[in-house]
Amino acid sequence: MSAFVTADAVHLADFNRVCTQQASASDYPLCAEVASNVVIYEARTLRNSDRLAVMNELHRLFRDGPGVMVVRRAYEDLEVVDRHSQVFNEIFANEAAKGVEADHFAKAGSNGRIWNSLQKAALQSPESFVEYYANPLLGLIAEAWLGPSYQVTAQVNVVHPGGQAQQPHRDYHLGFQTDDVVERFPLPLHRLSQYLTLQGAIAHSDMPLETGPTQLLPFSQQYPLGYLAWRRTEFIDYFQQHAVQLPLNKGDLLFFNSALFHAAGTNRTPDRQRMANLLQISSAFGKPMEALDRDRMMLAVYPALLANTALDAQAVEAVIGCTADGYSFPTNLDTDPPLKGLAPQTGQQLMAQALNERWPLADFAAAVEQMRVKRLA
Repeated sequence: MSAFVTADAVHLADFNRVCTQQASASDYPLCAEVASNVVIYEARTLRNSDRLAVMNELHRLFRDGPGVMVVRRAYEDLEVVDRHSQVFNEIFANEAAKGVEADHFAKAGSNGRIWNSLQKAALQSPESFVEYYANPLLGLIAEAWLGPSYQVTAQVNVVHPGGQAQQPHRDYHLGFQTDDVVERFPLPLHRLSQYLTLQGAIAHSDMPLETGPTQLLPFSQQYPLGYLAWRRTEFIDYFQQHAVQLPLNKGDLLFFNSALFHAAGTNRTPDRQRMANLLQISSAFGKPMEALDRDRMMLAVYPALLANTALDAQAVEAVIGCTADGYSFPTNLDTDPPLKGLAPQTGQQLMAQALNERWPLADFAAAVEQMRVKRLA
């Protein structure tokens, strides 16, 4: 196939051949079951299994398999989820009082949206942020697809009763470009796009099928021309005929390859809303969709981490991974040269050092400011 292709190269028959594959539980030894081509895991199994074996299996699932997985009972203590839901509700109230527009991706009034829920929650309630993002499964799954130093962003979505389904789509990066822009990128970059982002969701409410959990088309991430296909009528019709939905319980996780065709479902209930914290996790080598003030987040979260002595090292690492920047670049190499190895110290490394050595907040704040100034052009 040529490096540069147009929408004329898209054929539904090729897409159908990809999407009619069947996943088998025998291909995923750590899973509990496969339901509707979605691989389902128990959180305890992932926590207690060899880390490298887990990451190899999950990477293969996202790349060569159905591209979507669920983790049951990822949060065993549901009060942690409920406390963070309350934080989100406080943010919703604050933004409503300021007249903040909820969402440009949905019809007005059908849902509620908190953009950049990661930073807003860290500043609103650092204590809740720490206990919520201390779940090491989030980092385990992200690293399986993206490697280390991934960049977490998050957005809360609440679908009210009667909220309508989305159009099926692929996500960031090329999924957010028009066809004429996508055609300008060579096909290897189409494939690369899905390796730069992982989509996830933490269920903040029970999601029976009637509430409209995410519609998913397993294996569709394998179709190489999908970024040119998802807007076409015949592909939309195919999705609506073949997409699957799985009910989720509060505290479950859903993760999928960003190139998987998917869409939020219709909430058909008269009185139940569906609430999820949507995670869009980016590779260290890619640009995340949202701009975050990581320095401000570090200063807000550090005292709460310092005070929470009940967390083990893995949990602390998980929180740091969601808070600080884990990649050394871009920087100003005149003022921020690598002193050890080939790369300057990262925000994550600085935060870990400060916690290990029990720095007072004032000392940590001074070091964060020094790092910020050194990175300026």
